[in-house]
Amino acid sequence: MKQFDVEQSESELYTSHSGLGLVGMLLNEHTSIGRRAEQAVYGSPSVSHADVVKSYLGLLATGKSDFEAVSGAKADHWFKTALGIKKVPSAETLRQRFDRHAAAFNRIVPESSVELLKSTRAPISALPCGRVPLDLDVFTLDNSDTKKEGVSFTYQGFCGYAPIAAYLGEEGWCIGIELREGSQHGQTGFIPFLEKTLEQARKLTGKRLLVRADSAHDSVDTLVALEGQKRVDYIVKWNPRRADKVQIHNEVFATGKVFEPRPGKRVAVAATRQRREHEGKTYFFTLLLRITERTTDKSGQMLLIPDIEVEGWWTSLSRPKEAISLYKGRGKSEQFHSEIKTDLDLERLPSGKFSTNSLVLSLGGFAYNLLRVIGQFGLLGPKSPVRHPAKRRRVRTVLQEIMYVAARLVRTGRRLILRFGQHCPSFEAYRLLLQRFSPV
Repeated sequence: MKQFDVEQSESELYTSHSGLGLVGMLLNEHTSIGRRAEQAVYGSPSVSHADVVKSYLGLLATGKSDFEAVSGAKADHWFKTALGIKKVPSAETLRQRFDRHAAAFNRIVPESSVELLKSTRAPISALPCGRVPLDLDVFTLDNSDTKKEGVSFTYQGFCGYAPIAAYLGEEGWCIGIELREGSQHGQTGFIPFLEKTLEQARKLTGKRLLVRADSAHDSVDTLVALEGQKRVDYIVKWNPRRADKVQIHNEVFATGKVFEPRPGKRVAVAATRQRREHEGKTYFFTLLLRITERTTDKSGQMLLIPDIEVEGWWTSLSRPKEAISLYKGRGKSEQFHSEIKTDLDLERLPSGKFSTNSLVLSLGGFAYNLLRVIGQFGLLGPKSPVRHPAKRRRVRTVLQEIMYVAARLVRTGRRLILRFGQHCPSFEAYRLLLQRFSPV
């Protein structure tokens, strides 16, 4: 290996996160979060509320969530220039401002996030059936061995939080995310969250929605709320609770359609109408049941006792096979959770206060949308540095291919030029993104 020396320039400026220029353009030209932050809280501190919020979004957009990370940005000229910040707050100011005004800031984030998607005309893809999926799901954040407010035992078997999130379209746009205590049941507070989410979704698409939720939300309250919505279909996983599997097995095999995918395995599907009472009124809902009976395993080994699997879904759809197939797509939300938790470094939240962590998670959902916009517009076309085809790019891919691209800052006259390397594979994608998001 050839030996080399190292030296530090006394005048030249470089950046390892040139993608902040795109993030700043999206924040300042396609949202009004800065103005909203100033209006949300009375007063004119030395470091403005807009600078505090945008600084933290800049950190999240580079995969950093701890408050102390802002200390490294205070002397970073590009960080301030790219995000349109006059003064970068210290770690102490950032933490204290969030602690003091978390509730006020938290109210402006969801609207700003939706504003971003509307302004950039973010693509919202429908399913083959023509409906736009809206997936609502609870996930967990492991904050074990901490004494943070709200941390408690979760259904995953560790201490942490159990937030709920809503994702719209095949791209998985985050249009709602809410921090919850670890021990809080998924259905608690679900109806208000559902109604807010539907309201946000209607601002973004006029197509018919398909709400998908797991068995934690198998409640008559959920079904009644969904039935009362216009242009909304739903598939909610049924919770069998104490249902008699043998009885259900016999009824479904006697009345439903029976298939035999392989010797030793039979599947029966039937749709039934179930009567439910709610607040003195009677409702009828469609329950789709699928019973799987196995007398041999995959290798043909006989089972001593037949294995019976009972599954069910509450649905407004008329075709059983379609409903079962469409519900499988809800599993994509697990990947979206993972991107927020790992790619944005939000598994362990930075504050000891619940309200502050709630704001951090909301801003995480906003940063997730910022990076998703960059990925959908910049990393899917022929100029993309990523070669394999895909319908969407993971947040981590956006960080690696756009956000962490190195460049040199060149000042000439009143111009600031971001100069990329000769063989930079992301240059064309970056240039096209800049053209798309620049104000006309």
